[in-house]
Amino acid sequence: MSYNNSHDLCSNLNQEQDSEFTQLADKAVSRRSFLTGAGVLGLGAFIGMSPITNSVQAAIRTKVKSQLIGFEPIVSSTADTVVVPKGYKVNNLISWGDPIFDGAPEFDPTGRAPASAQALQFGDNTDGMSLFPLSSDRAVLAVNNEYTNTDLLYDHKGDMISADDVLKAKNAHGVSVFEIQQTAEGWVVDRSGKLNRRITANTPMQLTGPAAGHDLLKTAADQTGREVLGTFNNCANGETPWGTYLTCEENFHKYFGTEDEAHSISAEQKRYGLKAEDKRYQWSKFDQRFDLAKNPNEPNRHGWVVEIDPMKPESKPLKRTALGRFKHENAALMVDDSGHVVVYLGDDERGEHLYKFVSKGKYDANDQSRNRDLLVDGTLYVAKFSADNGEQKGKGEWLELTFGKNGLTPDNGFNSQAEVLIYTRLAATQVGGTTMDRPEWVAVHPNKSSACCTLTNNKHRGKKEGQPVGGPNPRAGNKYGQIVRWAPMNGDHTATEFSWDLFLIAGNPSIHQEGLLAGSSNITTENMFNSPDGLGFDKGGRLWIMTDGKYSNADDFAGMGNNQMLCADPETGEIHRFLTGPIACEVTGLTFSPDQKSMFVGIQHPGEKGKPSHFPAGGNSKPRSTIVVITREDGGVIGA
Repeated sequence: MSYNNSHDLCSNLNQEQDSEFTQLADKAVSRRSFLTGAGVLGLGAFIGMSPITNSVQAAIRTKVKSQLIGFEPIVSSTADTVVVPKGYKVNNLISWGDPIFDGAPEFDPTGRAPASAQALQFGDNTDGMSLFPLSSDRAVLAVNNEYTNTDLLYDHKGDMISADDVLKAKNAHGVSVFEIQQTAEGWVVDRSGKLNRRITANTPMQLTGPAAGHDLLKTAADQTGREVLGTFNNCANGETPWGTYLTCEENFHKYFGTEDEAHSISAEQKRYGLKAEDKRYQWSKFDQRFDLAKNPNEPNRHGWVVEIDPMKPESKPLKRTALGRFKHENAALMVDDSGHVVVYLGDDERGEHLYKFVSKGKYDANDQSRNRDLLVDGTLYVAKFSADNGEQKGKGEWLELTFGKNGLTPDNGFNSQAEVLIYTRLAATQVGGTTMDRPEWVAVHPNKSSACCTLTNNKHRGKKEGQPVGGPNPRAGNKYGQIVRWAPMNGDHTATEFSWDLFLIAGNPSIHQEGLLAGSSNITTENMFNSPDGLGFDKGGRLWIMTDGKYSNADDFAGMGNNQMLCADPETGEIHRFLTGPIACEVTGLTFSPDQKSMFVGIQHPGEKGKPSHFPAGGNSKPRSTIVVITREDGGVIGA
């Protein structure tokens, strides 16, 4: 039922219905009381779980109106532009191929620019990012450049790959770090910034932590198992209170292959998606370290969280093996009240897991230099969710992934903590972690009461062994996605027990009038979407949701339009659409200026797979991934 229509419904409710609302609202409070110690977590989960009438649901949404969200929601869109609410404006900050250094060449739309040009330009497919303030009007922006679209990167569209083409692609990957300045016209890139830096698939890096130096990380080029070149397929991100940037390596498996027909892929490599074929990027044909037959250990050196100091452009990025190896989405870091650093991590693949890292040492706000090693040593856990049959809430526990515990022993193929971390996925299966519907971004509420994770979709749910329907994954063949929320026991994020619910279940109530395909009752025809992906809280506690789903606007996705960003109130469960992106894009990457008056958002792969986008320049221009800056015309706080 639409949110707008609920106003009429509410005014027509008779006294008996109003009494029913009061009784059910009281029940709402009691039904969310299971999240003891989490503070007030809102009616969103209650509304989604309660077997009540549509009219009463509408009344609840009307009476429990958000005090956090202060903009007029927008309708879905299929336009080739970024659309925001009335009173807001959008400016383009930087696009793929724009120079980030003085004297660097401008973007060449022909696709014939050499690798050397791309090394001095903003990388492709912008994703997660963080802003590090330098002053009231200057900052450093660290941005992931996840991958490249070969049909746009090259004039030959990837049909005639050369050695320089491979180097060009490597230079389009990684992380772009650059200074920005706020002017009268808005934020602009400072190409003369002393902190500007490109980190690519060839940048020297250091492996740290328990797995560093292990035989499985040694190669002919690096017999120490501690020095590695490059980071690539960097999806989302995190940041630390000691001022460093965390970039997360996701689908690293796509860059490896071999032409050696006699080479066989091991069971461990198969679990991480490695195959002999290398059709897309073809790096293995020109760089032997990506040849699985010649360097079978090289993939083990990727799939980590990488810590970068944005204030020291000469510093070496550090791969933090203590946080486990899998297809990392983001790294949501917070300092628990105990002083320990806690990092929540999702593994973005169908049927994979949700993780938590707890540092051995404690954070010292008075000595930031001591904090630099907090991600070197600690304990990694995988989540196990439980629920009564059919319930969309329940209890959970964090299962320790430590050598010698929970079956992580030589008898089960684990001979050290290093092997547990190198093969984290296998360890998670061994201890009995819950398989999830592609756990992507995690966000921790600013008051530390709870955390959320987007479960974007999963066509294998209920159809593949080990992926049963139930608990936080309530639908078979899940095409719409959901957001799971949990609260740690007694507010302690280092605790091994938690309570959970589903904050929302995405769906299409215009096509499916009832049941789980319609979504939870805080999903209406005015705010529906599919495949929640990016996620982040602002300082005020608003939850921002970005999507990377089907944009066909037809059949099960009719009425959803292009990918979008929504704003949710965790207290009331209310959700408003805030932004829609251009054709065939993903909306991803989110960070704010310290005063919360500028929002930086990534528009990734507009016009992918030949779709008719010409964003951002319009006309007949080549589509380019772009970071946009959103501000209010009255200069106020975004979303308020």
